[in-house]
Amino acid sequence: MTDSAADPLLIMTGMTKQYPGCLANDHVNLTIERNQIHALLGENGAGKSTLVKTIYGVVKPDSGEMIWDGRKVAVQNPGHAQRLGIGMVFQHFSLFEALTVAENIALGLGSAKERAGLKERIAKVSNEYGLPLDPDRVVHDLSVGERQRIEIVRCLLQNPKLLIMDEPTSVLTPSEVQALFVTLRRLAAEGCSILYISHKLEEVRALCSHATIMRLGRNVGEVVPAEKSVKELAEIMINMDLHAPIRHTASARSETPRLVLDRLTVRSPYHFGTDLKDIALALMGGEILGIAGIAGNGQSELMDALSGEILAGRPENILIDGVPAGHMGPSERRRIRGCFVPEERNGHGAVTTMTLAENAFLSGHAREALVRFGIIDGKKTHAFADDIIKRFDVRTTGPKAEARSLSGGNLQKFLVGREVLQNPSVLVINQPTWGVDAGAAVAIHESIMALAQAGAAVMIISQDLDEIFVLADRIAVIAGGRISDPVPTADATVESIGRLMGGTAVREAADA
Repeated sequence: MTDSAADPLLIMTGMTKQYPGCLANDHVNLTIERNQIHALLGENGAGKSTLVKTIYGVVKPDSGEMIWDGRKVAVQNPGHAQRLGIGMVFQHFSLFEALTVAENIALGLGSAKERAGLKERIAKVSNEYGLPLDPDRVVHDLSVGERQRIEIVRCLLQNPKLLIMDEPTSVLTPSEVQALFVTLRRLAAEGCSILYISHKLEEVRALCSHATIMRLGRNVGEVVPAEKSVKELAEIMINMDLHAPIRHTASARSETPRLVLDRLTVRSPYHFGTDLKDIALALMGGEILGIAGIAGNGQSELMDALSGEILAGRPENILIDGVPAGHMGPSERRRIRGCFVPEERNGHGAVTTMTLAENAFLSGHAREALVRFGIIDGKKTHAFADDIIKRFDVRTTGPKAEARSLSGGNLQKFLVGREVLQNPSVLVINQPTWGVDAGAAVAIHESIMALAQAGAAVMIISQDLDEIFVLADRIAVIAGGRISDPVPTADATVESIGRLMGGTAVREAADA
């Protein structure tokens, strides 16, 4: 069959995939036109990832037909997909941390000819698309945002006909997002179709000309995103009315700070990391403080210093409820009612090959008294995990399910719930709603607000300015390892925070 501009690039009909206890795709149909930026929408667990993994050859369907570029195909594996002209940027990265940027990208290239001049091509393409990368940087020293750039650039170097993007902007700044959109629009104009998965519905409205919406493994709608409001799109996805969380009032604030950082200075343990310099903050009970910033400016180091994975120079550099904690490790800080949700879900927040009950035990064993006479109390541990699942609406088969079986958003809800239900006096969350759907984001936001309303001090570290403006009472910006003076959210604007994110104002204040 000859290629025709009138024929769709991809047609999928009747795609079905059954897992034990879960019908992930139930006779799903999907058509992607040439030169089209097409959104695939749905709440966490709706079946989006299974469907796109079928396109990319990671998952083999039980039934259904796929027509690619006018021909019936059965994609055998990702290598086959790439040869067909299909590229994919996964939400969770497939990178080797001990290798450099260039070495990781080289692993996806098939021949020495393709690898020729690779470093120069990486630098050229990444800068041209507004996603700067140093080819010689080692991946374990990069922030999550920088790692995301590797995945995007790796695909762009392969000149795909179809580019599948699963939550590509989750950890990008507003300016990086706009630069990426320029790139995607240009790619579409040049003949590359884009299948775009995102829970940021305003982005979908701005970027995508068409959307397929999934719920519980089935197609439930085909819409033009620009013709629907964000609220309407979200409500189609979750099949219920969506209400914005109600902000807590300032009446719950304590008179004394629950978290104090006093001249916190920490050398980054990463070769290309960012040192923290003389950070001073006081966070009251009942208050939510948002920390904004561009990826790679010390967010990871700040989180590690607060959680106890990096120790401070002096115990008094960090006070939790008045107790010097700078010298304490993570378990000791949890005993004095500090709880923490790291940026990376897989491998850091959760051990993916462990069950949810085992993951609940990892951080909750002390505060939830899950050990008796040196032996794990299995019944109590399962009850704790089950409570998290029920109260945070985690879509899973139960506490015995492995963490890796959950969608990203459901695992995030579980990790946030695990910490919130321990009733901390201080909660620090890095990227609270990275890659979660609108309904799950509202649930997480409500739990954070409720915890603050109950008197906890909450710090959120996020690159999502919309999220910070929704949640935070005050906003500070981290740039170059320094933190600006917090300002009341009511007095802040996206422009003023953006200027601070550039770092100039933060450095000027520090040098004054």
